[in-house]
Amino acid sequence: MRVRRMQGALICATTAVAVTMGTAAVPTAPAQADRSSVQAEPQAKKKSAKPRDRAILRRYARDTWRSMDAMTDKQSGLPADNVGGTLLAGSRSEFTSPTNIGAYLWSTVVARDLDFISGSDARQRMRRTLNTVAGLENHGPSGMFYNWYNPSTGAKLRIWPESGDELDPFLSSVDNAWLATALLLTSRAEPALAKKADAIRDRMDFGFYYNEKENELSGGQIRGGFWDEQPKDTAAVKGNYRGRGPDVWYTGHHYGAFNTEPRMASYLGIAEGQIPRKHYFGTHRTFQNENCDYSWTETKAVGEWDEYLGMRVFEGALPYRGVNIVPTWGGSMFEALMVPLFVPEEKWGKRSWGVNHPLYVEAQIKHGLREADYGCWGFSPSNNPAGGYREYGVDQLGLQPEGYNSDQERTTVDQAYGDCREGSPAPTEYGDGVVTPHASFLALRYKHNKAMKNLQAIKTSFDAYGRGGFYDAVAVRSGQVSKKYLSLDQGMIMAALGNELAGDNMRDYVAKGSVERKLRPLMRMERFSASP
Repeated sequence: MRVRRMQGALICATTAVAVTMGTAAVPTAPAQADRSSVQAEPQAKKKSAKPRDRAILRRYARDTWRSMDAMTDKQSGLPADNVGGTLLAGSRSEFTSPTNIGAYLWSTVVARDLDFISGSDARQRMRRTLNTVAGLENHGPSGMFYNWYNPSTGAKLRIWPESGDELDPFLSSVDNAWLATALLLTSRAEPALAKKADAIRDRMDFGFYYNEKENELSGGQIRGGFWDEQPKDTAAVKGNYRGRGPDVWYTGHHYGAFNTEPRMASYLGIAEGQIPRKHYFGTHRTFQNENCDYSWTETKAVGEWDEYLGMRVFEGALPYRGVNIVPTWGGSMFEALMVPLFVPEEKWGKRSWGVNHPLYVEAQIKHGLREADYGCWGFSPSNNPAGGYREYGVDQLGLQPEGYNSDQERTTVDQAYGDCREGSPAPTEYGDGVVTPHASFLALRYKHNKAMKNLQAIKTSFDAYGRGGFYDAVAVRSGQVSKKYLSLDQGMIMAALGNELAGDNMRDYVAKGSVERKLRPLMRMERFSASP
């Protein structure tokens, strides 16, 4: 067994070297939704990939679209959460989420913009989806949608299809943010559907999640979500931040880390005037390092205090292999890089996101190729090749002490925290590392050539590619592959390829009007402690 695992790693590493040699380096009242299509400042278009790369990426995009199409019910227009590698309708899951629906909508726009489907086909598909979404049961006072529906009937789920367990219907802030992002994108990408898309989005109030009193000296934070019926979760907190309708039961936690995917909900709320601008500074870049109060986190941060809009912000970063990086919560790629598929953070925040995003990608690469010696890289929540779903990442790139692990054995790195906590010796070896292709597509903008080489290595070293594009995850030493396609992960791939091949189309549709007017000045004023 050990020999087989090592063979897998060596195959991937050898392929990566071969590809390298063969490729040249290169709380306020909700505002009326803004329909403006005029940007305050024109954005530089993404440079077109080399012809050879474009041909490869177009093939990836066409195949990935095939999986998105296969996941979608032709009557309801709702995608399943996942489908088997055969793409047969019978292998679809019997549940879906607001994020999955959003991913299908923006993937349809990408397919249209890349001429895989006609404009009339795209309109018909999106119209069918919007009509169904408009009829889904939701929380009336906030306009938010429940987390799980049946993709064929649109019924809200109270029983989990795979286990028969009871569900407490939940309304997630981050999942609703991805649906709202897709509705905004659809409205601008297809004017004939703007009225339908806007009618749904106009009812969505992200201020319903915003707690001004949490970290109030720095701008407040948003909750993970809420239940509109008393849940079994004993940590739930009863309340109503908007005062509209009955009280709800909020999650016991807030989203306190800045560099994570829930910031999309924050961005949309700020853009619509539902959440005040100061909230941009209300979440933690890292926790402050003056004493041992935060010694439960990964390691002691470097950095100093700054002030923006009267809000005190600790501009912290965590050291990793000679550089300082603003971490995510768990150390995964999608936490850091799903949001900039739609918002040009590194352009609007050149001294913050513009520094951090490339460093974060490079750190994931170093972990995979040098620290863990997997031969491949790209760690993000995905299907577990051994079964189920799991959060993968780079332990040291996360704020939480355990972090997300990059291998099946859950190898951790226990770092010291100044004089507050001793660390343990670094691991001398890692186990069966799990890489997911969507992580490489998220990295494409920042490390193009390395991402292309990594994808080629995964594709040629393992049975990792099917009719619907890259399968969801690969364990690189055992060679075990999760031969499934997930709407979320395929949707991220489609958005990344739309930007790469269609001139940043995903960003152009979303990042204008109030999104740019409200957010660009906030990003422009900040300087992270991240540094190479």
